[in-house]
Amino acid sequence: MSRPHVFALSLLAFLPACAGGSSERPFVAPADSGALDAAPRDVAPEDRGAPEVAVYPDVPMLPRDVPTDLSLGADAACSRSSVAAQVERLPVDIIWMVDNSISMAPAIDEVIRGLNTFAALVGSRGLDYRVVMLSLRNVQRNVTVPEGRRYAVCIPPPLAGDSRCGNGPRFFHSSVDVRSTQPLEQLLGTLGQTMGYTAADPRGGEAWRDFLRPSATKSIVVVTDDQSRLSADLFETFRGGTNPNSRTFDLPPGLLDPSWEGLFTGYSFSGIYGWGDESNPAVRCTYPGGSSPSASGSVYTTLVSRRGGVRARICDGSAAWGPFFDRIATAVERNSRIACDLAIPPPPGGSVLDPRLVNVVVRGASETLIGKVANAAACRATGGWYYDNEARPTRVNLCPASCERANAELRAGSAAIEVQFGCITIPG
Repeated sequence: MSRPHVFALSLLAFLPACAGGSSERPFVAPADSGALDAAPRDVAPEDRGAPEVAVYPDVPMLPRDVPTDLSLGADAACSRSSVAAQVERLPVDIIWMVDNSISMAPAIDEVIRGLNTFAALVGSRGLDYRVVMLSLRNVQRNVTVPEGRRYAVCIPPPLAGDSRCGNGPRFFHSSVDVRSTQPLEQLLGTLGQTMGYTAADPRGGEAWRDFLRPSATKSIVVVTDDQSRLSADLFETFRGGTNPNSRTFDLPPGLLDPSWEGLFTGYSFSGIYGWGDESNPAVRCTYPGGSSPSASGSVYTTLVSRRGGVRARICDGSAAWGPFFDRIATAVERNSRIACDLAIPPPPGGSVLDPRLVNVVVRGASETLIGKVANAAACRATGGWYYDNEARPTRVNLCPASCERANAELRAGSAAIEVQFGCITIPG
């Protein structure tokens, strides 16, 4: 079970009026005020237009043309009392892609020795995890395939289901013979099971997409000593079709193409590869004996930087792996997402929930009031929220745009989501 993360949900205890409002007549903010606590004024019904929310006796009336997301001033909200609520982090799926070139033998041995410890570390942080391994699978490390010698991977239990590289409840190994310059192509191809990348193909492997969970945050980790011949941009945005680097193989669309229905939204990318300089991606690292890997892996540097991952130098050998595993676990936790459906906590003091008097605020660098929409189908590009059940609500659901904004604020480490009670609901 995921470790709960607690954020403040402020309950306004069903006060009869907002700050600055009146319990004797509706309150309407001036059209040019931009604040919700302006002094009340009389407005003729014919000038006000048809309200989007009903007017109830002794309930403050807020403007009908409020934008979906609205920054609040310090005194804008009603008086509050607070109730803590638990927000669960969503699952995480971690995809390891390991180059099977014979030069990778020392690094592969480190992966085999350390992957179970890494998985336990992720689990110790309260995350519901799964691990996918994309690499040639064989109990014997040094094997020969039709195209030459390769170094295979066999992950032991408890991740593996048995001592012969088997799958387990949290682990799936697709036996992909990862070529030194082709990891990104082979990841996409086996994900989509396109021509040239099925289990029957030399560069393919067993289908693994179904092991991924739609709601899980995805983290990709590449282990190689070479460069990718597929660019970072094509990896994410390729439109699908013939592999740009091969006339005989096809690739599906890139990871961020809409056809994947958001499966890789917010993914992170990390790697241990041949980079050697913090500021110059073309510089290769140097092994203790004075040699260097085949390439610096500048494509991977682009993806690590773009996707908020971590990296280590493959030249550093055994000393690099313990810190690398730890930093990846930290990055996985940092990039994990929260569920954007929030349980409405019991009102304080035995009060009865009035669904007409609920508002939602995301607090981060600023405070953003989110407008309510009717349902998921009514969500706007600017955001919004809606009830799970209009008549008898138990949860508040954030629309996709507001969910993304909340996750970004929460990843920054200083945000809270507040469900406020006491003022009439602002429409989106």
